[in-house]
Amino acid sequence: MNRYAGVFAALALTGAAFWLATGAAPADAAHRPVPPPPAAAIGKPAAREVAVLAGGCFWGMEGVFEHVKGVISAQAGYAGGTAATAQYDTVSSETTNHAESVRITFDPRVVSYGHLLHIYFVVAHDPTQVDGQYPDQGRSYRSAIFPQSPAQRDLAKRYIATITQSHAFNAPIATRIEPGTFYPAEAWHQQFMRRNPNHPYIRRWDIARVDHLRTQFPQSYQ
Repeated sequence: MNRYAGVFAALALTGAAFWLATGAAPADAAHRPVPPPPAAAIGKPAAREVAVLAGGCFWGMEGVFEHVKGVISAQAGYAGGTAATAQYDTVSSETTNHAESVRITFDPRVVSYGHLLHIYFVVAHDPTQVDGQYPDQGRSYRSAIFPQSPAQRDLAKRYIATITQSHAFNAPIATRIEPGTFYPAEAWHQQFMRRNPNHPYIRRWDIARVDHLRTQFPQSYQ
């Protein structure tokens, strides 16, 4: 679903209902603390690594991870489908298997992949929502991790199991681990939150995520 088609209805109805029902900001889905990730294999870290994560609209996901210390860049894009269908209008048709995603280039000497996953589950999105996030519905807005190495896949799998066993959330974790190549989104999507801080969608759904990053992970905020 193209988010512009229903953004104002979502602001008036979905957003109001969510706030009245829960009194919580969009990213506040946990009712107990989410445990940190399990220990990863220790080795000499590279200067740069890449993570690809999907959690609803890539505007907010990109905006959150841009503010994480150790993140070199965050790029909005699509993962899970083919190069031929990696365009916004086509992905919004919900026929491509793409998920709106963010490609995070980070310095593992400053921030670990596991810590990025911790932020992903706690503040970047609601991992219990199936095929959608807040006002955006459809598989292109699903919660998914696209590992870039066997080590990432192993850690993500173990972390989802850890969170599930902790019962930190009121509903089952919907996040799936999937294969898929990342394709950058159109230029107008890049750094959208930074360039459009007063956009109605950003103000309603995404500012709170960055605020939660600052309050819940103050040592990681930049």
